Amino acid sequence: KTQSPESLLDIAARKVAEKWPFQRVEERFERIPEPVQRRIVYWSFPRSEREICMYSSFNTGAEDPAAGPGGAAA
Repeated sequence: KTQSPESLLDIAARKVAEKWPFQRVEERFERIPEPVQRRIVYWSFPRSEREICMYSSFNTGAEDPAAGPGGAAA
């Protein structure tokens, strides 16, 4: 089975996604072509099951979901 090399678009999008959040990229550049946006978003998400589990169980620090800002219940 032969492997084809990664496209320049994928390499660049992966490097951008490793360094900056997508929101920051959108704010910085006025026009980003749709295919480039899609590849940056694709590479912005974790690849391994371990990383996905880690991000999906991320705790924001609020112990009580009903607690408002500063930890006081509403």
